Amino acid sequence: MEFSHISVMPREAVGALAVKKDGIYVDCTLGGAGHTKLILGMLGEKGRVIGIDRDSDAIENARAAVRDERLITVRDNFENIASAVDSAGYEKIDGILMDLGVSSHQLDTPERGFSYSREAPLDMRMDRSAPLSARDVVNGYPERELARILRDYGEEKFAGRIARAICEKRAEKPFETTAELAETVSSAIPAKLRYENGHPAKRSFQAIRIEVNGELESIPKALRDGAELLNVGGRIAVISFHSLEDRIVKEEFRRLADPCTCPKDFPVCVCGKVPLVKIITKKPLLPESGELESNARSHSAKLRVCERI
Repeated sequence: MEFSHISVMPREAVGALAVKKDGIYVDCTLGGAGHTKLILGMLGEKGRVIGIDRDSDAIENARAAVRDERLITVRDNFENIASAVDSAGYEKIDGILMDLGVSSHQLDTPERGFSYSREAPLDMRMDRSAPLSARDVVNGYPERELARILRDYGEEKFAGRIARAICEKRAEKPFETTAELAETVSSAIPAKLRYENGHPAKRSFQAIRIEVNGELESIPKALRDGAELLNVGGRIAVISFHSLEDRIVKEEFRRLADPCTCPKDFPVCVCGKVPLVKIITKKPLLPESGELESNARSHSAKLRVCERI
């Protein structure tokens, strides 16, 4: 299947980086390379973009579609941004962009198993060489752990009922397809509330996808290491798509801007921790109305930006 992805908030996100002509930039989530192409269009001959993605489809697409020697691709988890920058031959960089959403290509390619609306094998791995798949989670995790994941990562109020239904169903036969899982999840939600907030399996699929890919755990490390790599004036722009991601980004930005651990009643700081960044966006930026109308997947997007000091 041809790789396709519509970048969210491209003008706002790339604009927030305040791109320098000869700067070195990292696109932590290369995806369809939409953001990367915009950055490259603003760079001179010495400028570079280091594009990171753990999905081999994204890496192959970027190499074929961009064909620009100023793009350096690295197949890895973005939490390893420090090693990616080092492997590209750089010590410092001028900006970082993170688009934390699952790509349109992953959602729209049935065999990847991300979508609750398509019949496909249960998978959901962004890195298809990774050992843990959605099938392993759904068929192997204890009921209590399944309920925790659905509650914490999917913010699903019927997490207990859904986890119980999954365990009862898999006792008869292991889950193999997305359709089987979606049907079981839907049946566990009271009929009158089933379509209250979109597809009834949406939150559960999100939760399982996050668990499979360890998505939330990668964010704080990537932000901390990324901030250390930035030149003064360099910026980090992060697009998140649900409240869990946005909360992590917001809190990590705050820690980077005010890392002091001294008790509040101390007259002076003695911990020696100094701010690395200043926060540019006191409140997150949201997509404009035109984008909301043309790209349904932009509806939950939030953009936060900080700058190295």
